[in-house]
Amino acid sequence: MRDEPVQYDEGYGTEVGVGPHPEPWPAGEHYDPELLAGGDRRNVVDRYRYWTREAIVADLDTRRHDFHVAVENWNHDFNIGSVVRTANAFLAKEVHIVGKRRWNRRGAMVTDRYQHITHHPDVAALADWARAEGLPVIGIDNLPGAVPLETTELPRRCVLLFGQEGPGLTEEAWKHAERVCSIAQFGSTRSINAGAAAAIAMHAWIRAHADIG
Repeated sequence: MRDEPVQYDEGYGTEVGVGPHPEPWPAGEHYDPELLAGGDRRNVVDRYRYWTREAIVADLDTRRHDFHVAVENWNHDFNIGSVVRTANAFLAKEVHIVGKRRWNRRGAMVTDRYQHITHHPDVAALADWARAEGLPVIGIDNLPGAVPLETTELPRRCVLLFGQEGPGLTEEAWKHAERVCSIAQFGSTRSINAGAAAAIAMHAWIRAHADIG
């Protein structure tokens, strides 16, 4: 039996996806007979309807982008799921959870099943891995000393490192980051949601390097 939920947003609105595929069924090893027979209610784009999860991941792996996403996880921040979902939407190479191994998956809406996720016990371990891979670590935070993201050209190959809701990046993260970028704000609030900040930073990379066509 499949271990995925029947519907990714069950209980949160109208049914999504498609029902059983009319016969004759399409041929190909990438198709899942159970989904063809019962319908596909997963949170996937139409081109992946009725595909096995393994086939979807393999196809995504042929065209993932060159940026990684890392997020500190010290207090089971509920925003981490949102960060993972956005990383999947922008096709990040990999997501790195720094700190506690367990994280709040609810906001990911099951997209973590299609995203490579690696755990690092602390920022130093992440930095060692990034250094070995030749990847600069770019922190995202709005504290003094940060440079504007809007006027910064993000490297094609890099790790975008995010802190938790509230405290932001830890001092250890700042120490290991090649640079820290801030997001311009103009209202009265001192910060924006961590998940929203991650989405803005990832989209800045997309605007600079992705093949939009």
